[in-house]
Amino acid sequence: MFRRLKTYQLVTDVVVAGFFALTALFVELQLAPGWGGDFAAVVLAAVLVTILLSGALALRRLSPALALALAWLGAIVQMAFGRPPSPVDLAIFAVLYATAAYGSQLVFWLGFASSFVGALVITVYLVIGPYFGSGGVTWSSIPVALAVLVAAAFALLLSWTVGALVRTGIRARENRDAQRRAEAEAVAEQERVRIARDMHDVVAHSLAVVIAQADGARYAAASDPAAATAALGTISTTARSALADVRLLLTQLRHSQGDGPQPTLADLEELYAQVRAAGVELRVDVDPAPQGDPPAAAQLAVYRILQEALTNALRHGDGGPVGVGLAWHPSRVDVEVRNPIATAVPGAPGHGIIGMRERAQLAGGRLDARADGDVFVVSASLPVGVPA
Repeated sequence: MFRRLKTYQLVTDVVVAGFFALTALFVELQLAPGWGGDFAAVVLAAVLVTILLSGALALRRLSPALALALAWLGAIVQMAFGRPPSPVDLAIFAVLYATAAYGSQLVFWLGFASSFVGALVITVYLVIGPYFGSGGVTWSSIPVALAVLVAAAFALLLSWTVGALVRTGIRARENRDAQRRAEAEAVAEQERVRIARDMHDVVAHSLAVVIAQADGARYAAASDPAAATAALGTISTTARSALADVRLLLTQLRHSQGDGPQPTLADLEELYAQVRAAGVELRVDVDPAPQGDPPAAAQLAVYRILQEALTNALRHGDGGPVGVGLAWHPSRVDVEVRNPIATAVPGAPGHGIIGMRERAQLAGGRLDARADGDVFVVSASLPVGVPA
């Protein structure tokens, strides 16, 4: 029944309606002596009609349904007193506009119907009313009645049509706003997924290295203190690097700013060193080597895929040699990581494998992760385009 309006909108509607009521009442009282009849009854009718139509004007945006009801009540009172049309009737056009622009679906069509019914009532009232009727309907009055009907219907429908056009514009703006919000939410969700994927890659890899080093240090502490010291140094370096990456990711979560520096092919040697420091025999074969500088997106995808694949080798491998193969062709790069399996491969892929596939798909490529006998193979093919 009532729409939610801002305070300034309510104040504006009430002030406009009050000014309209004072102006209309002044005009009505000026015209009252010329209408004949009992002066007190004429003044009473003017006051009642002005109050009803001004109230409808004040409520037109807050409650279009109530405004339409008050407008009809004002018209009925006006006809009951036998008053002719007057300037106060201009409020009816504003009410019809509001029913089309702001009303519910029911009020929208009630306003449309009121335009036709109102035009018909106006025509009948003017033709046979006390001020304009002259002996009822005659053949000579029919053309006049038709002209009045067309003019009244055109005026009332014009107000309603303008409101309908405004309603369409409002709905279009709301749809655009909803679409923008949906797009913003989709972008934010993609960013959260990307950050979660990066967080998983960084934390899982670093923790796998730290665990492997800690286990090695515990076993070597008794027989080789130097090995234990080296392992602790590797743990410290890996943890500091992971902490810096996590802080960068948390900064991206807190602030709307550009991404920080992303890993490139130059960082692969550090990644290999971390894996070797964890006690894994790592064999890397790059053939052919990249010609020029591959696109940054391809470099990041290759780094993250290798990082996750080597992390899985640390967690699930049996300590045997891990093979890494990179083949940089003119239009694509092929990545393969092979490691012996020490633990059973879960039936459903984990977050790491899902993340690797998502990265490959976002880069326009594909990735396959499967167990081939007692060896787990991760193979990917990513497009690189023309080297930068």
